[in-house]
Amino acid sequence: MKSGILLTASLLISTLSLAQEKKAEKPKYNQELATSLGADQYGMKPYTIVMLTTGSAKIDDKAKMGELMKGHMANIGKLADEGKIVVAGPFLEKNKENYRGMFIFNTQSKEEAEQWVKTDPAVQAGVFSYEIFPWYGSAALPLYLKHHEEITKENP
Repeated sequence: MKSGILLTASLLISTLSLAQEKKAEKPKYNQELATSLGADQYGMKPYTIVMLTTGSAKIDDKAKMGELMKGHMANIGKLADEGKIVVAGPFLEKNKENYRGMFIFNTQSKEEAEQWVKTDPAVQAGVFSYEIFPWYGSAALPLYLKHHEEITKENP
């Protein structure tokens, strides 16, 4: 019985040791992937963040606001399909800056990001305004989008 317990403990320790070694192994560098994503030597690249803020328009008509939000969501989908937007989403809490949501655009050009954000019907109607910031993040960020549809049951 003791030898069985010792053998089991020894196997468990060996398995844990191998798992830690595999976890510690650095993934193999993929030059082709890095180049295709525009990654620098750190695996990073510049993006532009657009922070959506509360706009000046006050729209009380729920049907009109519903149409604007539908157009807002459709525009986000279009920009994502075109590879221009890599992250979009609302903030879940009110904040002192009145930030409502954010986009991370796949460009380092503030001017280009502004052109893209101005295609949003809710921005055009004044429901949202925006602030633009240069940002530096992982060049692999756009890769999550291809998996998002696999985990989405419904679209808002």
